[in-house]
This record gives sequence, C-alpha cells and structure tokens, in this order.
Amino acid sequence: MPIVVEPVARLIDEFARLPGIGPKTAQRLTYHLLRAPADQAHALADALVRVKDKVSFCSVCYNITERNPCEICSTDTRDRSLICVVEEPLDALALERTHEFKGLYHVLHGAISPIDGIGPEDLRIEGLMRRLRLAKESGNEVREVILATNPNLEGEATAMYLSRLITPLGVRVTRLARGLPVGSDLEYADEVTLTRALEGRREL
Repeated sequence: MPIVVEPVARLIDEFARLPGIGPKTAQRLTYHLLRAPADQAHALADALVRVKDKVSFCSVCYNITERNPCEICSTDTRDRSLICVVEEPLDALALERTHEFKGLYHVLHGAISPIDGIGPEDLRIEGLMRRLRLAKESGNEVREVILATNPNLEGEATAMYLSRLITPLGVRVTRLARGLPVGSDLEYADEVTLTRALEGRREL
C-alpha cells in the first residue's frame, strides 16, 4: 500500500471538500501542483488568501465586492427602481456583460431545493424583502423586480415563491423570457441570448 505523506494527504482532503471535486480529481490536482514549479503553487496559495482577505459580500445586494457597499449599489448612475434577482454572483456578471441592464442586483446565493435541504431561510430572501420595504418607506419605491433565476426546476420554484412574497407589496414582478434554454445555468448563456431574455421578460 503506497504511503502518502501528511501534507499531500491533507491537500487531497482539502481539494475533495470543494463542490464538484471527487477523490480522483483531488488527487490529480494535488499531484499536478507537486510537479508544477514552486511559483505556480505559491501564486495559487496567494490568490486563495487574497480572496478571503480582500473579497466579501455587499451588505445591500450580497454580490461579491472589495468595497461595501459594492460599486453597483453605491453608484448614482443605476436605475434604483429596478432590481434583478439572480442566484449567484456569476449570473450578475453574465447580465452585466450584455450592457443592457441598468438597474441594481440582488444575489440569493442559491435556489430553493428541498431535495438538497435548501429552503427559503437559507437564501438571501429576507434581505431582498427588507430592501423593498425600506425603499417604499423612503419614497424611492422599486417599480419592478426581475426574477432572473435559472430556467430549471429549482429556479422556477424560487421565482414562484418570490413572486408570491413580492406581489402583495405592489411591485411589478417579471421573469426573464424563454430565450434561455430550460435546464441550463444563466452564467453559461451568451450575451445575445441574455439581452433577448431581458427585453422579452414577462409578468409573473
């Protein structure tokens, strides 16, 4: 039986903790780094440390940021009456690449998925409702919330749940158009598809 030295075994274990990384992939990544030049391993370690030290979540929209509030939430050039709700930070980045959306974002950090044990309380839904209530109280009402969750079972369930919460507040609730293929993730859609989905959004 081969002997695995402690630092190597520990790195394999840490890689295996990452989503989508199984034991075999964790081993391949570890041995790749062992064979790679030292500066490559140091660069990876430095990048990991900097992400944890420098990057946090915006206290308003929960997007990733180096400053709080984030650049989008703190600028005066965005339409504050329009909020686009997405599942993950990468989805907001994908929509930004279209250069079509001029409003604000709200990142849920997931979708409702009972089979995975993820309920509404595990998402940033209360933060969204608080934003909508505060905006109404301050006289800067949000006129529309675009639900840009992924076009799959979990995304649809999340969109319907949010629609039931938001509609009683008198806010228009829309959903991205079906230009997006069902079952895919927003972050993988091209700019043209996302632009058409934004333009063709519908009432919920």
